[in-house]
Parts: sequence; structure tokens; C-alpha cells
Amino acid sequence: MLLDLTSVTAGPEFTLLLEFENGECRCFNMAPYMEQKPWVRLKYPESFRAAFIENGTVAWPGNIDIDPETLYELSVPLPVN
Repeated sequence: MLLDLTSVTAGPEFTLLLEFENGECRCFNMAPYMEQKPWVRLKYPESFRAAFIENGTVAWPGNIDIDPETLYELSVPLPVN
């Protein structure tokens, strides 16, 4: 099932707080990816915090993005308040 993202917030220690179109909120840990291309270019906190939504997934300036299916499948659900 492919779900588009509707919101992203770059958190501490290379985490992404995500909201999907179904309303589900999840947390994705980008730390294991930060030594790989193209994400190595995001190692500076100000670069990582520039995350935005484009075409239903998380993207950064410089034509960097990550597959929304990966984001969903490898993220953990956040508790509902």
C-alpha cells in the first residue's frame, strides 16, 4: 500500500516525524543512512532540517529524496494522544 506523506518535521539525531495521508504519525530514523549517497550531503543539521514534502514523499534541496514506501515500512508508529 502506497501512502503519500502530508507532513514532515526533521527531529533531533536525524529523525523524521512523519504524517501520512491516512492520518497516521510515525517516526523514521535516518541515522543509518547518513553515510550513504545521496544522504551524506544532509549530515549538517541545517541541511537535514530543510526537509519538505514533494510529490508525496520527503525531499531536500539538491534533488534528494527517499522512497515513501521505505519511510512507512521502516518507521515506527507514534503514540496517539
